[in-house]
Amino acid sequence: EEQYQGYRSVAEAFPGHAVCVRTFDLGGDKFPMFLAMPREENPFLGWRAIRVCLDRPELFRPQLRAILRATAHGDVRILLPLVNDVEEVRQVRALLEEEADTLRKERVAYNPGYKVGVMIETPAAALDAAELARHSDFFSVGTNDLIQYTLAVDRSNTRLAPRYNPFHPAVVRQLHQVSRVARAAGIEVSVCGEMAANPLGAFLMLGLDITALSVAWPAIPEVKKVVRAIRMEDARTAARKALAAPTTAEVTAILVEAMGDAVDLEVFSGRWNLSIPR
Repeated sequence: EEQYQGYRSVAEAFPGHAVCVRTFDLGGDKFPMFLAMPREENPFLGWRAIRVCLDRPELFRPQLRAILRATAHGDVRILLPLVNDVEEVRQVRALLEEEADTLRKERVAYNPGYKVGVMIETPAAALDAAELARHSDFFSVGTNDLIQYTLAVDRSNTRLAPRYNPFHPAVVRQLHQVSRVARAAGIEVSVCGEMAANPLGAFLMLGLDITALSVAWPAIPEVKKVVRAIRMEDARTAARKALAAPTTAEVTAILVEAMGDAVDLEVFSGRWNLSIPR
């Protein structure tokens, strides 16, 4: 009931807009005290996100019920984190059907046309995007984890910060793959994570036809400035060139040159660890 009231209040605060509720993204560096578990050698590769939820249905089912009830108050969507394969989506949909059936029997209102999306956060999900698209209503690319898992670089390790690079060709090509698959399947695709708040990252996303960017609220003015200052034709041309670039440095140089004077990248270079080509 408490969760339902919370989700409902958010839905009613954004009438006419989609509201995505990510199911419990526990694990990694986010484990509540009440969820006792043994210490793991590598928690980011361990028991987390959708794995926890599917293993703990007594924790997961009440959240699914609460989200379903909230769909009666707006366009409330369900987003599944760290999905790796189709079977995980099928299991969640089966649980949702069971909870929806219970709500129908109890005459509790919900929207039977609710949408279920998946977060693309691992190379496995990006490579299997075509199959996942058959079972999903939308995609959200979680760039923080996608970069971390693609490059085998711990994003919380300051010593490795220079190696955590969102413009590595392997990352750019996975983003393109997911965007292309989503468009072909006719489903929405958005991006969340720090990459979308990076001016070059936002420019690249637009060039890859990913036009829904989720960022932390302090970055919204900066991202708006980028979006309003560039032309989509320039972004698409730059993205095509970036996809063919063999190195991170060349990807960055292509994006910087294409943006031109649209945004003062010197302002952002230190904050984003950008090497601005001269």
